[in-house]
Amino acid sequence: MTDDYTEGSPIQIRRYQDGVLGPEVEDEVASEEPLEIRVEGRSVAITMRTPGHDEELAAGFLVTEGVIGSRDEIFEISACPSQSSEGNAIDVLLAGKKVDFEKLTRHVFTSSSCGICGKATLDAVFQDIPPLEGEFSVDPELLLALPDRLRDEQATFQRTGGLHASAVFHRKGDLVVVREDVGRHNALDKVIGHGLLSGSLPLSDHVLVVSGRVSFELMQKALSAGIPAVVAISAPSSLAVDFARRSGQFLAGFVRNGRMNVYAGDRAI
Repeated sequence: MTDDYTEGSPIQIRRYQDGVLGPEVEDEVASEEPLEIRVEGRSVAITMRTPGHDEELAAGFLVTEGVIGSRDEIFEISACPSQSSEGNAIDVLLAGKKVDFEKLTRHVFTSSSCGICGKATLDAVFQDIPPLEGEFSVDPELLLALPDRLRDEQATFQRTGGLHASAVFHRKGDLVVVREDVGRHNALDKVIGHGLLSGSLPLSDHVLVVSGRVSFELMQKALSAGIPAVVAISAPSSLAVDFARRSGQFLAGFVRNGRMNVYAGDRAI
């Protein structure tokens, strides 16, 4: 297991240009491997992810699934052998907290592209997370600058062109954490897991920036971490907009070239 970086995988490719297939050269692609997440030794999910920051991924997953809400509820997170290779399974031991495993309905498998594909029922998708309370404000000019700052931090994307990213900034502009992954939901789980393990949750004074589009699940994950504002380089879905309006979150999309579309929470700017 790799805990401190996001890696790419070197491969040999041939480039076709101007009618000519060139010789083999080395390139780099985004790594994707399965990770089994266990709680108290019991498997609760297998997710396709980019290796790196696996402890954060497991912790963030449990936060966004509503299993835990604070660092104190975790006794230990450890890598353990899987059938395929060392380090592709991770086990979370809780500090005396009982788990309702029936509520963990993202069982068996989730792809890197779909965070809720493993949900057993529609009711399981809509978690009972209360709306945000209180006022939140942020400088709109700061929001417009954040996607470029995120892009500057995407080291592995610059090498591979194949990763999503999530970053958390303080509303005054300081970067807190950025994580990359082949899965959009994994990148966000890693960010939220970082917040949990560092004792920073809830992130009620922060802005989440994502490198692509915004789905309902990303908004719900952000809410589970107390994040009041989400900024996206691409578009939100209709359900993401509806969720943001119901939850009291700020949501902006197409944030680029000095412009943005504000879909929810316009009182924040």
